[in-house]
Amino acid sequence: MRTLLISGASRGIGRAIAERLLADGHRLSLGLRNQQALAGTSLDPAVAGADRVLLHPYDAEDPAAANAWVQASTAHFGGFDSVIHSAGIFSRAGVLFEAGQEEEINRTMAVNLMGPWWLTRAAWPQLAAHGEGRLQLLVSMSGKRSKGRLAAYTASKFALLGLCQTMRNEGWEAGIRVTAICPGWVNTDMAAAVQAIPAEAMTQPQDIADLSADLLRLPNTAVPFELAINCTLER
Repeated sequence: MRTLLISGASRGIGRAIAERLLADGHRLSLGLRNQQALAGTSLDPAVAGADRVLLHPYDAEDPAAANAWVQASTAHFGGFDSVIHSAGIFSRAGVLFEAGQEEEINRTMAVNLMGPWWLTRAAWPQLAAHGEGRLQLLVSMSGKRSKGRLAAYTASKFALLGLCQTMRNEGWEAGIRVTAICPGWVNTDMAAAVQAIPAEAMTQPQDIADLSADLLRLPNTAVPFELAINCTLER
């Protein structure tokens, strides 16, 4: 059994991961902008039990929120050993962005890059103390290649993949294993406007959750750093 912090668990991939890991018997601390989003669900502490699930306010743009969440999780569970970064935002800002889009670009970088950085920094002592700490980060195939004009989103994800590589280097001797999960189109709200691929032909959130669960079972000697997931042929 592991004790995990999961960001972005109110919907989409993060929620699917949280539901799967709770069913597998793990203990979860979920960082949320809106805790009411899980009221009455299987992830509500009133349903799952406070000994299994903790809900805590978390805003990826606020470094202080990362520290507060880590401290509350440590106090509640007596420590934790894994962090799954699922919180992220989408941006269509391009190279030739319009005047006034600077704030959107800055926010994309703050949430998609600095959010995981701040949270990992705050969680590091707990991960290193365990000896088999785990970090999973939802990076996206957009962190590996650019196939369109989404400059801000792609830049944030390329930067995040680079950060993942350095996290791996930094944590290796302490037994921290990092996996950058890089899916293409996933059937979530973020992909709702996509018309070229039917929703049923996309990777499903539950598929990512199953892979995440499998990764947690692997020993330090077998954890992959990068997991590319395609629902369409990449050329």
